[in-house]
This record gives sequence, C-alpha cells and structure tokens, in this order.
Amino acid sequence: MKSQIDDRKAKILEWEVLPPEEKERRASLEPLFKWVAVIMDGLLRVPGTKFRFGLNPIIDFVPVIGDVSAAFVSVSVLICAVSRGLPKILLARMALNILINELIGMIPVLGSAFAFWFRANTRNYDLLQRHIELPSRSRKSDWIFVGTILGLVFIIVFAGLLVTFLLLQSIANLLARS
Repeated sequence: MKSQIDDRKAKILEWEVLPPEEKERRASLEPLFKWVAVIMDGLLRVPGTKFRFGLNPIIDFVPVIGDVSAAFVSVSVLICAVSRGLPKILLARMALNILINELIGMIPVLGSAFAFWFRANTRNYDLLQRHIELPSRSRKSDWIFVGTILGLVFIIVFAGLLVTFLLLQSIANLLARS
C-alpha cells in the first residue's frame, strides 16, 4: 500500500517537473472537448426530466451520412488532442469510444438508441478531465485491455462483413436460379 502511494506521489512530482506550458497546452483542450460533448451528447433536455441528449443520436437517424458525420466531429477533436501530445493510451481509449459508437451506430434504429445511452464524446471529455487532474503513465494492463477490446471489435466487424457477404451471395444465387 505504501509503495503504491509513493509511486503515485512520484508520478505527480514527475508531472509537476514538466514545464507549465505543457500542462496549459493539454488543459487548453478541455473547452473544446466540453463543447463537443455538450453539442453532440447533452444539448437538449426532455421536458420534465433530467434526461439530456445531443445532436449525435438525432444525426444517427440519417442513414450512412449521419454516422459518418458524427464520427467526423469526434475524430476531429481527437486529431486536435493528438497534436497537443496527449498520451497514446488516452488517445487509444478515446478512439475506442468513437469506434464503438460508430460501429453500433451503423445498425439502423438500434444504433441511434445506443447513441442516446453511450455518449462517446462525453466519455472522452471525462477521460480528458481525469488526465488533466491526475496525469498518470500507461500501464501494461491498460494496453492489454485496449488491445483486447480492439481485437474483439475487429472480430465482430469481420464476422458482420462475412455474414453480410454470405447473405448477399445467397440472394444472388436465388435470383440467378429464377
């Protein structure tokens, strides 16, 4: 327990040794991430409730273009974060949130419903806030987790493409026999 506290203090001290400009540069991302999270995930409120939603689930109702547009906004902010030198593991987690939102968003109706709940931009904003408050170095377990999730997403996407291909092939065969 004591070694964990010492490690945490060392990490905090290590971060404080960095020039203040570096901390300010990373913190300057906070308003951008907050703005995108509010617009895309929390702009509107259902009257009489505390439930909020943004443009993301609304845009998702437009087939193909909606999903791509919402992902474009999220990825644009992520590119800005890359240019500010955020840690790669943090960027990987943010990219994973965007990827999950995009993949499930491709499913008609279910994808839009998922966007009401998942709120990828808000999750990314929360990740950035935690990083600014208490920056920490990535651990091997972080990379294993992200790698595992990305691997599962890849398998799911590949399986979906395979099923779609087989289904289209079956339909083509039925039409050819007619």
